[in-house]
Amino acid sequence: MNMTTPITVARRRFRLRFGGHPRVLYAGMCITVFWFVLALGADVIAPFDPNAQDISNVLDPPGIKHWFGTDNFGRDVLSRVIHGTRVDLQMGLIGVFLPFLLGTIVGAFSGYFGRFIDIILMRILDVMLSFPWLVLLIAIITVLKPGLGSFYIAITLVGWVSYARLVRAQTLVLKNSDFVQAAVSLGYGHLRILFRHILPNALIPSIVFSMSDVVLVVLAGSSISYLGLGVQPPTAEWGVMIAEGQNFIVTAWWITAFPGLSIVFMAFGFSLLADGLGEKLGVRE
Repeated sequence: MNMTTPITVARRRFRLRFGGHPRVLYAGMCITVFWFVLALGADVIAPFDPNAQDISNVLDPPGIKHWFGTDNFGRDVLSRVIHGTRVDLQMGLIGVFLPFLLGTIVGAFSGYFGRFIDIILMRILDVMLSFPWLVLLIAIITVLKPGLGSFYIAITLVGWVSYARLVRAQTLVLKNSDFVQAAVSLGYGHLRILFRHILPNALIPSIVFSMSDVVLVVLAGSSISYLGLGVQPPTAEWGVMIAEGQNFIVTAWWITAFPGLSIVFMAFGFSLLADGLGEKLGVRE
């Protein structure tokens, strides 16, 4: 997903100062593993049922019993943040994998076969780039129906463009390389050359980009849920939690603060992972 955000700018500044240091990669891996463990073990780690209501403890501030406080229904905010990790991480991973898959196929065929196939596919790409991606995302979900399934369809239709451009550029370079010409001279078919010789070498920049794209997809998913078009209440999801707590932001700041900080911390982890992996593999933005 091609988009310049304050997070992207901050990441670039961070890389200029600390880029190339192995600790960046290790720190990103540790933070990312932390979120995976939290998501996979949410049922065991969370101290309460995320949807259990306790009317006697409505809007309790953070304390010994409820570390992150409770919301306006008396639900434990910490438990909802932990269970929300599973939903947001799922959105980030699936919301990157599907566009990655579609964009890789489009970019590979466009770059390898060229001619009218390349012209048609690239014109479609130009049309997609002419629309603001977030507006297009909201429009597609509105046409379908609010929900996680609609989000995945919309993010796939919007997010494949960046991966198609990356894979196409790499394919254009690699198809003229010596090892590909040797495969052609041996009589290998086009699909074998494309999928067994070119794509394994063309995917490295896309894989690195996908790590940072998870950040944007999580932000997009939380934003869509905040607007009521993504995950629906009472499901514990960070964007939903922020939307539910916005009316109590002065009197009960913890309802919105902790899910908001979780989004930032997850984005920070994947950003470090992307920067460290990019430096390790020699891929730079």
